[in-house]
Amino acid sequence: MKSILAALMLAASAAAGTAATAAETKFSVMLDWFINPDHGPIIIAKQRGYFKEAGLDVTIIAPADPSDPPKMAAAGKVDLAVSYQPQLYLQHKEGLPVVRVGTLVSSPLYCVMVDADGPIKSLADLKGKRVGFSVPGIEEALLHRMLRSNGVEPSEVEQINVNFALTAALAAGRVDATSGAFRNFELHQMEAVDRKGKCFLPEEHGVPSYEELIYEASAERTNFSDVKKFLSATARATKDILADPEGTWNEFKSYGAELDDKLNHAAWFDTYPKFATDPISLDVEGYKAFGAYLKDVGMIDEAPAIETIARDLGAQ
Repeated sequence: MKSILAALMLAASAAAGTAATAAETKFSVMLDWFINPDHGPIIIAKQRGYFKEAGLDVTIIAPADPSDPPKMAAAGKVDLAVSYQPQLYLQHKEGLPVVRVGTLVSSPLYCVMVDADGPIKSLADLKGKRVGFSVPGIEEALLHRMLRSNGVEPSEVEQINVNFALTAALAAGRVDATSGAFRNFELHQMEAVDRKGKCFLPEEHGVPSYEELIYEASAERTNFSDVKKFLSATARATKDILADPEGTWNEFKSYGAELDDKLNHAAWFDTYPKFATDPISLDVEGYKAFGAYLKDVGMIDEAPAIETIARDLGAQ
């Protein structure tokens, strides 16, 4: 009798597990870049099973091209795309139907990076030089203002798309600077190739503060219940990271063998203080201010109404 009861309990447990798995909703997020410490809350939520506890079967996708994620979200081919607040306004201007639904990194990481031992000592020195970039649109919102605040017109700089190879292009001398280097990552990457990088920061050269990494969804989406579950899981992971950065680093690096190196370790500790602790809420005034800035510098004709570019899921 005991063996029969044990068998029945085992079968019931297996059935419950199957039902739980079947109940999970498939959910996809496309990153802005290959997996790196910027994506810590997503990876830790995945590693610790927080998505599964929320009923989500999350697929994390690294793009082949960093300009792809917003297009994939707009087309409904992924549930979320990791993108950039400055780019959001330009996407809206171009008619790409995406909206911001959450925040991943709440303050700027972007910088214009040069070789600290090279000839570029100020942004004014970039006149007549070559600048590599990775994500079209960001240059208009950030680099152009930074150049103009130093007496250089964007037309006086040759801009070259180097895709993911920002550090490699700079170290090899293919470009004189890179626009879109992240101060928490590429500076360490330069050290890894025995070079020293120097960053010029947008907030010190005429650009107001903004959210570096945001989550975008299709503007046609009407049901955000799964998105809210996703964001709640990443908020839980962020809380864990802030409480135990070293322990969560060990979990992060175990997600893929390529993550376990000196570069990512250094970047992790530069990055985690910038993760959004309340990713679901929307800073309405901050978004209005950045829209007004883009209008002021001539990047957009009018600052868009907030409801056309963003959703405050915390208020729903």
